[in-house]
Amino acid sequence: MPAYPHHLTPKEIRFSESLCEGHYLIGFRRDFDFQAGQVLGLALEESGPRRLYSICSGERDPDIQLLYKVVEDGYLTPRLPLLEAGDRVWVTGVRGEFICREEDAVWIATGTGIAPFYAMLRSGQGPGKTLIHGNRYLEEFHFFEEFRDVLGDNYIRCCTGEESGDVFPGRVTDYLREVPGLDPRRKYYLCGSAEMVVDVRDLLIERGVPFGHILSEIYF
Repeated sequence: MPAYPHHLTPKEIRFSESLCEGHYLIGFRRDFDFQAGQVLGLALEESGPRRLYSICSGERDPDIQLLYKVVEDGYLTPRLPLLEAGDRVWVTGVRGEFICREEDAVWIATGTGIAPFYAMLRSGQGPGKTLIHGNRYLEEFHFFEEFRDVLGDNYIRCCTGEESGDVFPGRVTDYLREVPGLDPRRKYYLCGSAEMVVDVRDLLIERGVPFGHILSEIYF
């Protein structure tokens, strides 16, 4: 987990939106610069516990938005859906080196690990990229139309709980085992649970991708 500044500044919530059951976006006005792929710390009280979240908006977007899934026994996420426009949160400065620019690369995400890749897409980094995104249900493929419009056939959805004609029926790891020829010259960016990152990293290495071409972020 990357270190991040201890200083907190207050921000006024501009919107809180439900995307599907248990998945939400919240946003506040952007008044600082960041690089797509970076994270910030979020707290509900200035002296309260902080949690890290990947920024889920473009570098030039007017708002900073954060994508999260409610963890029932968590401290922060069960309280976040109660926020309304005008409520206050506290945030740290941004940190992180999960940065992808003009290079030819493959983005691999599960769940809300899509957040940094959406920030990258919104920041104009779609050309030369392939996205492989895994979820249990179709409704959880957030920002589907934007990814499809930019990436076209280079946007692959993998779904374990539902079927659809244009969706691979299985896990991200199942797809990676079946897809012919993983280019070892490309960079591979992984964002998801610790288990997913380890499993995908090991699979990529088995299939000839150099360890140095694999960059990972446990999702926040």
